[in-house]
Amino acid sequence: FGDKKLVVITGTSSGLGRKTALSLLRTKEYHVIGAVRDIDKMEAVAEVDGFDPDHFTPMQCELNDFSSVKDFCQRVHEFRLGKPIDRLICNAGVYQPSLPYPKWSADNHEQTMQINYLSHFLMISELMPCMFDASDPRITVVGSVTGNDNTVGGGGVYPIADLHELDGLKAGFNNPIAMADGYSFDGAKAYKDSKLCLMMLANTLHAKYHKLTGISFSSLYPGCIAESPLFREKRAWFRQYFPVFMRFITGGFVGEEEAGQRLFQVAHDPRCRKSGVYWGWNGGPREGRGTEALEKGGQISGGGGAGGGWDSLFENDQSAKVLDMDLAMDLFKYSQEITQTEWPDLKQVTSPCPTLKVVSAVSKYMIAKEEMKRMQDVRPGFNADGTPIVLSELAPKKVGTVKKTALVADRLVMKVWKHTVGRVKRFLGRRVLGQIPDTALEGSYHPTTAGKAANKNLKAPPLEVVNGDDAPSSVVVNGAAKKEGQTLLEQEIADVVFSSDEIAEPEPTEEVISTPQEETAELPAFS
Repeated sequence: FGDKKLVVITGTSSGLGRKTALSLLRTKEYHVIGAVRDIDKMEAVAEVDGFDPDHFTPMQCELNDFSSVKDFCQRVHEFRLGKPIDRLICNAGVYQPSLPYPKWSADNHEQTMQINYLSHFLMISELMPCMFDASDPRITVVGSVTGNDNTVGGGGVYPIADLHELDGLKAGFNNPIAMADGYSFDGAKAYKDSKLCLMMLANTLHAKYHKLTGISFSSLYPGCIAESPLFREKRAWFRQYFPVFMRFITGGFVGEEEAGQRLFQVAHDPRCRKSGVYWGWNGGPREGRGTEALEKGGQISGGGGAGGGWDSLFENDQSAKVLDMDLAMDLFKYSQEITQTEWPDLKQVTSPCPTLKVVSAVSKYMIAKEEMKRMQDVRPGFNADGTPIVLSELAPKKVGTVKKTALVADRLVMKVWKHTVGRVKRFLGRRVLGQIPDTALEGSYHPTTAGKAANKNLKAPPLEVVNGDDAPSSVVVNGAAKKEGQTLLEQEIADVVFSSDEIAEPEPTEEVISTPQEETAELPAFS
């Protein structure tokens, strides 16, 4: 496929996906891989619509079966020959509102949720790593007004999309569990819930991966495609009159051709590089119906339906449910468990500069060393069972063999460091940086002890805030430690830098931060 951008789109044999694929091919900028259930049907459609066979490749993919999805992704890997995927469009879906009972997938999950959401979740996890090297990678999922309950269509028509606490997914979502929330089956709600899941997934992937990968994640509502095969399982009278109702009463009607152009726009328009957006179009009437609507075949300006053109694109509002990131992260976790997917564990990209690599390695070692020292003695705040503890109950943590070995090696290295660079560092630190200002030590709402004293004396005595000459010997009045800490500074510079003897460190002292004298009050001792 040469220098063409590579696009993967599901559901290209009918409806929205069919028209979107045709729009992509017309630009002559893309090679399209169409994931379809029926290859024979897709080949017939491609011939009728005039798909360019040199730039369109149909591949079989049954979204009702996770193994088929994985096989499809493997064939895509082999087909692309190392070329990155530029676009992934999750479009395919089913709508079964009239079912009185759930139907189950090959994996024993409710079909609507698996086809619309879970299989696309799996597909994204498999193909997303192939997009890291693309210049403008985008992953787009087709949402719906019915999954966004801040609108009349989504919040005013029963049933309402609502995942509740995800009890069904949390329990594994296997037969007989048919709904994400774990309650009884409703075909229309299953579809709306699946669209809510897709829009939440787009937001989750944006939060987790956009900055680390450069991939743009977005969702869209192309409008109500009232004549779409999506409604093929509705009753005959509904299929006949619903398009008329949407065209002339609500004004929300959008034809397949225009809807396909809208999905194509999100994949192609440079403005749609923005990630984390739910795209919409200002077309079609919500008011001013009547004669004008009849004269223009329902195509009059307004919000939500047909009309408006390329420049009517806007960033649509998402409901509080779609934006619930706590629930979205739980949804991601349970979906990962159900589909058994592995997602990239990405880290921030680092500079290839050799000097920075050396500095980074040294910094990493120093940080690990200091963290080990901080963690070897005490764990303030909690017992091993997670219950809160008080200062007087703190006890040393047991240090494992690995940590002991690391500590011994660290002492040997630091002994050399201390007698060379460490001497100059400590001297310059005292002379240049000076003492910690009192304002940095004050302001605690509860009595505190100096860090070294807390680590050395693991059981701290009861503390009280005192003033001046009334301070007992066990309590250091604010400022006393500062005077003792200045003792070393009065030694000769030559002794500090060049002496072969180890520099004596001041004895650790306890320090209590006292409040101003006029506000000082005795505090109860720790129990």
